[in-house]
Amino acid sequence: MGLTIWLIITVILIVVEIITLGLTSIWFAGGAFVAGLISLTGAHWLVQLLVFAVVSTLLFVFTRPFAAKHLMKNVEKTNVDSLIGKEGIVKQEINNLEAQGVVKLSGMEWSARSADDSKIAAGEKVLVQSIDGVKLIVTKSTQA
Repeated sequence: MGLTIWLIITVILIVVEIITLGLTSIWFAGGAFVAGLISLTGAHWLVQLLVFAVVSTLLFVFTRPFAAKHLMKNVEKTNVDSLIGKEGIVKQEINNLEAQGVVKLSGMEWSARSADDSKIAAGEKVLVQSIDGVKLIVTKSTQA
């Protein structure tokens, strides 16, 4: 494989990264670029592929945690994700065995289930642990 092919692959991977903005293909673009440089030495195409694989893997393993931490730090939770960790009031007893339970949270009523399968009486305060479809998964609040 020659420099031209590796540069085309690099450009395609960079364009994919720009379109997706998900830190998914930039590591492979770096690997393709380095493999292109190796092709200038006349290295066999198998060596070029090996360099591509090794460099891409090294870039992914050593730089992704840093990049994800620093580039994704301003991502705000939106919609239902913002409900996780909030406190609500049980309006209808939560009973997983009978598939019932309603919690009022942020002015809206939500179907709810107990995270630990315990019954939670109406009037109790609960914390949202996660969301499963349109149901809040809650635990009793320990906050005063």
